[in-house]
Amino acid sequence: MISVCMATYNGENFILEQMNSILMQLSCNDEIIVSDDGSSDKTVILLKSLGDNRIKILENNNFKNPIYNFENALNYAQGDYIFLSDQDDVWLEGKVKLMVEEINSGFDVVLSDCEIVDQDLKIINPSYFRFNNSGPGLIKNIFKNSYMGCCMAISKKMLNSCLPFPKEMPMHDSYIGLIGELKFKVKFIDKPLILHRKHFNNSSNTATGKSQYDIWQKIRFRVKLIFALLKKLNNEM
Repeated sequence: MISVCMATYNGENFILEQMNSILMQLSCNDEIIVSDDGSSDKTVILLKSLGDNRIKILENNNFKNPIYNFENALNYAQGDYIFLSDQDDVWLEGKVKLMVEEINSGFDVVLSDCEIVDQDLKIINPSYFRFNNSGPGLIKNIFKNSYMGCCMAISKKMLNSCLPFPKEMPMHDSYIGLIGELKFKVKFIDKPLILHRKHFNNSSNTATGKSQYDIWQKIRFRVKLIFALLKKLNNEM
C-alpha cells in the first residue's frame, strides 16, 4: 500500500492538477493523506469535488506551520511506501513505480531529481541535482541540503524512526534526509520525476537561486538541525 502525504494551505490554484497527476499512478488500495492548515480559499472544496475515496482530508487544523502540518499527515499514513508531496507540483509518469521499485530493492530513503518550472510549467532549470550539486553524505547535507520533501519517498520503517518530529526542528525534509544518512540506505535517482513549480506563494524558495537567508540565519538553521538530530538519537538510546 502507498501513502502520499500532502500538507495544504490555500492551494486552490494548482491543487487539482497535482492531485490528478498523483491519482493516475495509484491503485484503488492506496491513499492520499491531506492535512490542511486552515485554508481560507477553495482548497478543501476542490479536493472533495473529486469524489475519490482514496483522498483522506484532515481539515480544520491550525498549525500555522508547514513542518507540523506535514507531520500530521505522516502520522495518519498506513502504507508501506510513503511519499511526500507539495500541493502545487506535477508528478511525471512512472514516478511512483520507479521509487517503489527502489525501496523494494533495499533502500529506505529514495530521492529523485526534478525539473524546476514556473507557474505555467515552463522550465526554469532542467535539473535540481545539477543546480544544487546534490548527492548523498551526512556532512555534505548538513552544510548544503539535497533533500526536498516533494522529491522523496521513504519506507514505513524509516517513517517510524522519524516520528515524532523534534520541536526544535527547522525543516522536516532536511531532517528526514539526515536521519536516512545516519541510519538507513539512501538512493538518489538521477532522473527528474516531478515538475517542481515555483511561484509567488511557495512556502519555500528552494531552487530559485539566491537564498533569502543571511549567513547567521543559515548558521542558526544548521545548529538547530544538528540539535534536533542529537535529541532524536538520544531519545532512542
